Amino acid sequence: MSKLVPPHGGKGLVCCLLEGKALEEEKAKAAGLKKIEISSRARGDLIMMGIGGFSPLNGFMNKADWKSVCEKMLLSDGTFWPVPVTLDVSAEDAKDIKGKEVALVRDGELMATMKVEDVYEMTEADKKWECELVFKGQGPDSEKFWDIAEKDHPGVKMVMAQKQFNIGGPVKVLSQGDFPEKFKGVYKTPKELREEMDKRGWKKVAALQLRNPMHRSHEYLAKLGVETCDGVVIHSLVGALKPGDIPAEVRVKCIDTLVEKYFVKENVIQAGYPLDMRYAGPREALLHATFRQNYGINNQLVGRDHAGVGDFYGMFEAQEIFDKIPQPEDPGKRLLCEPMKIDWTFYCKKCDGMASMRTCPHSKEDRVILSGTKLRKMLSEKAEVPDHFGREEVLVILREYYEGLTEKVEIKMQRAASGSTM
Repeated sequence: MSKLVPPHGGKGLVCCLLEGKALEEEKAKAAGLKKIEISSRARGDLIMMGIGGFSPLNGFMNKADWKSVCEKMLLSDGTFWPVPVTLDVSAEDAKDIKGKEVALVRDGELMATMKVEDVYEMTEADKKWECELVFKGQGPDSEKFWDIAEKDHPGVKMVMAQKQFNIGGPVKVLSQGDFPEKFKGVYKTPKELREEMDKRGWKKVAALQLRNPMHRSHEYLAKLGVETCDGVVIHSLVGALKPGDIPAEVRVKCIDTLVEKYFVKENVIQAGYPLDMRYAGPREALLHATFRQNYGINNQLVGRDHAGVGDFYGMFEAQEIFDKIPQPEDPGKRLLCEPMKIDWTFYCKKCDGMASMRTCPHSKEDRVILSGTKLRKMLSEKAEVPDHFGREEVLVILREYYEGLTEKVEIKMQRAASGSTM
């Protein structure tokens, strides 16, 4: 019997991915269906529905679910869910498809078929309403949200650029894209990760969310998880990121190096999941915890500015939101993956080691402030990286990546990354 936390929603893993004969039959049928081109974000969402990562979702949200999730962080049946999972289409594509099946494609690849049960218009006002509820935080940038969000917030830009209609309904997923081959051994479905953790006898498991290369603070957080749990999953996003972020192949190589040299391998698993970042800060921290419960993880490490961008969010807003979420009566509909809230971490020269605001009594001048944004900025500008910022073996990999870039993207510093608010 597995000791791991049950999947979210109380229905077990809801997997929409077809295999074998059913897959071949659905592909043949899809050839005769109307084809709709989908976004990169929707492709990642589809794959997560396929492998059970988005259990209990079995398709894109209808209007009732979209509205309820934005307003209350609940599906219309009362199940906790923090972020809309919707599929946008043009007015032309939306015409006369309600009640029919369509084929969903991305860059020429057939990804899924969908039974369209709902078609609803998304006006400019609807999109803005969604953005204000899902992406607006308590950071200084949110005081002038609409002055800068459409230019500087990648999640808001994504929603505002969506087409005129959303369609909702169940899907049959026909492909996992190139993830199983491109990230062989790292990309894992919930079923695969659960099997691996069951073999190790794990029960209490922590996840470290990563979209940046691992620096010393990430390493410290992971090791705090190892000390307090049966094991840690270093869980990296391997989908699409905003310009200037470091691609997954490079980050995976960095993690491999760190695990090989600085971790007890029996206590850590490196895994990847196929989503695109939404940069929704607190709401995305909840989404990460929700799908991690499906992967068998019951604790999520949440540090400073989890899933944030710019200065849109308060530095610990992603921790605080866990104390404010709805608690449905049915335990199966509640979020069971809990946060492990970690204070601001850094290297302290006087402590001669990694520390946090809770453990270090020294001044800001004694501390090396660690941040993924700051590291990317230093490397992209070929600046000197301070001692104790990252492991030298990792910095070698990152410098090699930056030296090979032909097009540079300006990295903007935020308050948290600079340490100005410490």
